[in-house]
Amino acid sequence: MRTIGTTGRASTTVGVKIDEGLRAHMNKVYGLMSAAMMITGIVAYLVGTNDSLLYSIYSTPLQWVVMLAPLGVVFWLSAAINRMSLGTAQAVFWGFAGLMGLSISYIFAAYTGISIAQTFLITAIAFASLSLVGYTTKKDLSGLGSFLIMGLIGIIIAAIVNIFLASDAIAFAVSVLGVLIFAGLTAYDTQRIKNTYIEMASTGNSEWLGKSAIMGALSLYLNFLNMFLMLLHLFGSRE
Repeated sequence: MRTIGTTGRASTTVGVKIDEGLRAHMNKVYGLMSAAMMITGIVAYLVGTNDSLLYSIYSTPLQWVVMLAPLGVVFWLSAAINRMSLGTAQAVFWGFAGLMGLSISYIFAAYTGISIAQTFLITAIAFASLSLVGYTTKKDLSGLGSFLIMGLIGIIIAAIVNIFLASDAIAFAVSVLGVLIFAGLTAYDTQRIKNTYIEMASTGNSEWLGKSAIMGALSLYLNFLNMFLMLLHLFGSRE
């Protein structure tokens, strides 16, 4: 009986440590994501409200570099993060956030400031609610994740095709489906980040946990930003 009691207390202690560590890990993920979003917003505003700078980017082939560079950085960071130091990975993440600011700077010329602010607030409320669902639900969302990723690939292909077709109907459909897909991915990714930490917390590998926080922040950042842009396309008031 004494052994059982000792085992029970040990299990409780481990559970408390995991809960405390999980809260700290998730706070770090959201903190990194929020800081990256702030960098993106500042860069986007500074460039988007400078007519000459905006013209020099979007009236030349440089616009394709600005638009595609963030995608390249995402793939590179995902593939190479295990070979990077934690400091390098975080620096790349900040650089990516700045590049994203350049790539979306056009919104300050295309939409009114009020509609940008309103859409950002709506996105923030929706994101917080969906992320809370993903964190608290007992339902396994892994099956939903596979379906959502397939849908994401589909809308990426449709968006690329529509660059050449310039169809308003396709653009509208991509935006509507995109909002739904990124909303689902927000809940899915939150649960995945939580479960990954619980599985790996016992290793005590602080380097790995730090990189995991960066990749988790990247996933949530992309979900938030894409949901915001698609809602802006659907409901934003144009200049």
